[in-house]
Amino acid sequence: MSVTPDDRSASLAGADAPATTDDVAAAVADVCAAHGDRPDALIEMLHAIQARLGHVPPQAEPLIAARLNRSRAEIHGVVSFYHDFHTAPAGRRVIKLCRAEACQAVGCEDLANHLHRAHRLGSGATTPDAAVTVEDAYCLGNCALGPAALVDGELQGRVTAERLDRWIAEARIPRGEAAE
Repeated sequence: MSVTPDDRSASLAGADAPATTDDVAAAVADVCAAHGDRPDALIEMLHAIQARLGHVPPQAEPLIAARLNRSRAEIHGVVSFYHDFHTAPAGRRVIKLCRAEACQAVGCEDLANHLHRAHRLGSGATTPDAAVTVEDAYCLGNCALGPAALVDGELQGRVTAERLDRWIAEARIPRGEAAE
């Protein structure tokens, strides 16, 4: 069973506790102050909030808008336009599978089908245990070593179904336990 992006926060039972309203307010205040409440630093601020909270919660948008003297719609537009911003917690491991033409030519569609068949994970889905989120990417700039993926921000080339399975299995090992 996969979880859609909109259901991610509901899938976190037993995982790290979601950010509280106070956590969100503190993160927004700290990050905006660190950037001098400058509207031109919005993207950097959103990245910093996401790094701190694991996502950019929707309740952060009006707080950011007020700090920057911008409309909530403007803030929401930036958050929703950029695919790197999550509005709900992503899995502990994020796998971005390249779906660009060069990777399609060397098997990325087979890998996407494998993720769906073997793990019930489609693009934008998170496992029910919040271990893994799978997303599409369009050209990771590693065309010569396709199919490519970005795994927790690290570029990987010549991705195989076996490597995907291993990354998913590793993400499901409880924290603090070593792989055997």
